[in-house]
Amino acid sequence: MKDYSEKRDFHRMQVNSEIEITDSRGNRFKGVCRDLSAAGMQIYVEQEVEAGEELQTVLHPSSDQFPPLETVCEVIRCEPDGNGFLLGTNISEVTR
Repeated sequence: MKDYSEKRDFHRMQVNSEIEITDSRGNRFKGVCRDLSAAGMQIYVEQEVEAGEELQTVLHPSSDQFPPLETVCEVIRCEPDGNGFLLGTNISEVTR
């Protein structure tokens, strides 16, 4: 039996990389992808985003050896964090 810290189906990787975001109305803004798993991301942004919002994201790798990770994801939660907000998202599609 897994202990509490291992109950997730996918392990999370600490990323802390800039991410480009486009919301469903076409507004573009940047954030910081704090962690990434096969099923979701935690993203720090400066503006509040409604739960249920669909976002398109582009996460550029730190090396030119790999292509950017492009996804469609849904905001599951948005919580205040310092001067911004932490988004918990589910990845619904990897487009690249």
